[in-house]
Formats: sequence, C-alpha cells, structure tokens
Amino acid sequence: MTEPLVSVITPVYNSERFLGETIQSIMNQTYPNWELILVDDGSTDESMKIAKSFADKDSRISVVQLQTNNGAAGARNEGINQARGKYAAFLDSDDLWLPEKLERQVHFMEANQFVFTFTSYRIIREDGQKREKLVEAPEVVTYNSLLKNTIIGCLTVMLNIDVLGKVQMPTIRTRQDFVLWLTILKDGNQAYGINEELACYRKVSNSISSNKLKAAKRNWTIYRYNENLPFWKACYVFASYAWHGFKKL
Repeated sequence: MTEPLVSVITPVYNSERFLGETIQSIMNQTYPNWELILVDDGSTDESMKIAKSFADKDSRISVVQLQTNNGAAGARNEGINQARGKYAAFLDSDDLWLPEKLERQVHFMEANQFVFTFTSYRIIREDGQKREKLVEAPEVVTYNSLLKNTIIGCLTVMLNIDVLGKVQMPTIRTRQDFVLWLTILKDGNQAYGINEELACYRKVSNSISSNKLKAAKRNWTIYRYNENLPFWKACYVFASYAWHGFKKL
C-alpha cells in the first residue's frame, strides 16, 4: 500500500541565504512520498534561481511565482490550493526539519486518525548554531489552551486536508497561522503533539516574526476582534500568552 502524499508548502521571499539549506532538509527526509511547493512571493534576490535549480534536480519540487508580494499567508494559501497530498505541512524558507520529521508525523497521524498534529522544535540562532531552548509539544491542544499559550510552531504542523479541506490563512501580515489553528480548533477539533525534537526554528534578525512587541499587539487584536473575546477574558489569556512567551526567550 502506497504511503500518503505530503504536500510541503514553503513561502519564499528574498531567502537566498537559507533557502538551499531548507530545501535540503526536506530532501533529506526518510519519508520519500512528498511534494514541495515553493511559492515565490515576489523575491528580488537570487531565491527564484536557487528554487528552480532544486526543481530541475528533483521532480517532487515545483516552483510557483506570484506576480505581486502577497505576504506569507497569501503564499501559503496558493500552496495549499495547489497541494495534491492527503496531508499539508509547512516549512518557512529559513527553517529546518530533522530527517525523520515527516516519517514520524505521518505514521502518528495514520495510526491514530488525527487531522491536526505538531511536534517539538528547537530554536536556533541565525548562524545555525543551536540554542539550549527546546519548545516541547504538549500531548494535546484545544482552542482554549491555544489562546493562552501559542505553543504550536507553524514549521511543525501537519494537517489532513482530505478531512479539513483546503483551509486558508487570513491575509494578515503576522500571526496568520495562529488564527488558522484557532479556526480549526474552534470547530471542535484538537491538535495532538509529538514531544520529539523534529524541527529547528531559525531566529532571524529584522524578520517580521522577530518583533515581539508587534506580535503581542497582533495577538491582542486577534483576541478582541478576530475571536471577539470579552475584555476580561482577553486580558486573562493575554497575560498567560505573555508569560509563556517570556519563558521561550
């Protein structure tokens, strides 16, 4: 029996420094049945050249070039729309997977019939050196627990899009993945964690996600206006979010 296809979706924007290493970490997977959809979001550096050079070598890799810059959400949504797999997984163009990531996660989902899973991941420095901090995946995350602790790393997520459909991220500049996870969980689903270090999140200076103050403001906006939480509950979950975020530093 053929193992299910995993569609790996990678938005690319001026990622020439790290893109080759990211793609190689996918090619090094022990699980072979994947497709990689590289969605270039209007890069002005050598990212497209690097992406196409890998696509020329491996038929599992395809490159989509957007005509305008749409942000990470728009690029990921285009990748989801073009995905042919049972499962969708996400990896940004500066992050890395360990070799057994897909194999462990697909088998975990297949054995338990889960539709939403994630894993632990290591935070690494821009130069690739590992930091001590490991962000550990809890056994299960619900809508309410995710509000209080944004523990799910986008680079670790796998979704069963045969069941969930071709879900879309809201086209906001940051935290679009967080809103999508909340939307899925609010429908009564749960996210199940694999507490194994299977990915590396690279902290890049001057990236959108590296600005903690802006991320905090965006979270507050999500609580109040996306999720329509009453003021008291927004304050409560924001305080919990801030505490857990501090512990990740």
